Amino acid sequence: MEILVCVKRVPMVGGKIVVTADGQDVDTRMSGFTVSPHEECAVEEAVRLVERHGGAATVLTLGPPAAADQLRDMLALGASRAVLLETDGREWGPIATAEAIVAAVRGSAAPTAPAAAAEPLAPGHPYDLLLFGNEAADTGDYQVAVRVAHALGLPCATGIKNLEVTDTGARARREYRGTEEVFDLPLPAVISVKEGINLPRYPSLPGRLRAKRATIEPSGPEWHPEGLRKEWLRVPAGETKRAEILGAGTDAVPALVALLDELGVLP
Repeated sequence: MEILVCVKRVPMVGGKIVVTADGQDVDTRMSGFTVSPHEECAVEEAVRLVERHGGAATVLTLGPPAAADQLRDMLALGASRAVLLETDGREWGPIATAEAIVAAVRGSAAPTAPAAAAEPLAPGHPYDLLLFGNEAADTGDYQVAVRVAHALGLPCATGIKNLEVTDTGARARREYRGTEEVFDLPLPAVISVKEGINLPRYPSLPGRLRAKRATIEPSGPEWHPEGLRKEWLRVPAGETKRAEILGAGTDAVPALVALLDELGVLP
């Protein structure tokens, strides 16, 4: 079984989010980078399927040269091959990203034109399964997996929390409004998984050493403009907290009693 997992390099934000002065990006000068949690689970799911059914798991990302670090992290988890669609730092939206992935799947470094919708893959498709995270941690687009499936003419299921490969294809399950939905898909197929489908393993020392020595396969997809355009980013206003000092010592007792009575605490 040959599996392709598409991941995205995202900022590792643990504190206050700051936007750059031009309002176009998140300021990551004091942040590290990682892979979206949904996508890390997708890599773990691919590795488990390969362990169970044989084959290989390839991990792919579109990003700057530094994104090779995130690919090596995924190789350390058990992926066997890594492909970097190298960009020049320009913003790639979901449409352009999907086109670049489609071109890579078809074996071309860059599309000569926007990917044709519902154009079936030729026989001998290189991957039995294309896995994505349900959404990226930074933009939350939810679009790339669906766009790739549509362009390649493949069946697609999203928001999956349980996945198994059967003799006839893949069986995917998800929860929707308290009900479990089950999808039986022929292979090849595109599936996006949600965080919680599994618990990603910690990379072993041999895995880290192997990832450090591994060769990252680079290619340079051509950027194509798309209809979406980002105007600016803003950080939503957070909750404001206010503290009121009732007084000091015995002088605060009447105000405290009045407050407790207002809250209905006093009998």
